[in-house]
Amino acid sequence: MRITCPICGERDRREFYYQGDAVALRRPAPDAGEAAWEDYLHVRENPAGLTRDLWYHEAGCGAWLVVTRDTVTHAVQEVALAADGAAEGRS
Repeated sequence: MRITCPICGERDRREFYYQGDAVALRRPAPDAGEAAWEDYLHVRENPAGLTRDLWYHEAGCGAWLVVTRDTVTHAVQEVALAADGAAEGRS
């Protein structure tokens, strides 16, 4: 699988560290309650199809990226810097 870093260009996925579902960027408020934190920390979907994942360009520029990809085919649909608000769908 190849990921096109917005800063460095196309790279092999082995340069990146997979962090998980990009939902991790939508952290609940500190006083959100036990149920909200339980969901945030432990409950994850495992869909077949399009997902938005958080990746760290460990062997490159050090950027955090939100990668939209198909988990069935591993085809990458979109890559955006996490700092640009991609986790909220503003990519």
